[in-house]
Amino acid sequence: MLKDIKAIRGKFYIQRLISEGEHEQQDFKFQISDVHKIAHSISAFSNNSGGRLLVGVKDNGTIAGLRSEEDLYMLEAAAQIYCRPAVQLEMTTFACEGGAIVLRAVIPRAEKRPVQCRESDGRWQAYYRVADENILAHPLMVRAWKLREADTGGSLLSLSSDESAILRFISAADSGATPEDTARAARLSIRTTEDTIVRLAAMNLIGFRHLPSGFRLIPL
Repeated sequence: MLKDIKAIRGKFYIQRLISEGEHEQQDFKFQISDVHKIAHSISAFSNNSGGRLLVGVKDNGTIAGLRSEEDLYMLEAAAQIYCRPAVQLEMTTFACEGGAIVLRAVIPRAEKRPVQCRESDGRWQAYYRVADENILAHPLMVRAWKLREADTGGSLLSLSSDESAILRFISAADSGATPEDTARAARLSIRTTEDTIVRLAAMNLIGFRHLPSGFRLIPL
């Protein structure tokens, strides 16, 4: 029962958070009704810079309050069972006007990426937070994260001619480059280009920017 939840007073604090709107580090949830969808949010925040969920708040910022303790249990299950590695959430409940209770779930930035979540069909996918959306992470982005975590000895900053050529092309592209454009410019196979992109991204020399048309490669 909600009456068993110990909430601290935080009407003005929650209103201040809501006034920020939804953004790269904050999302509103009226209720937790789909464990897979909430796992998307946890994965997306973890793979970016972390963030927080305000549960019991509608998309328009209206405080509706928690509807059931099931929201807490489903959120915890999403973080612990439907995400790998499991994500440790910091959950605090706040008492607001009219007796409504809002749950703030703080999601930390992952120490090791990617944090993947299990889809309803059993697949494991990684998401990334872009503005106020959870975007499916680009496959090369995921590969770069995995390579970076696997490289326990550290990478030497020594570039081959192909890597240098690809880095120069990406650096010169005003609005970012696609892997396909990069392969054509470097006159390399798409497989070789993708492998090179993954290594350069793992070395933090290039990154990924999401545009309406999709992810683009950018220099860092």
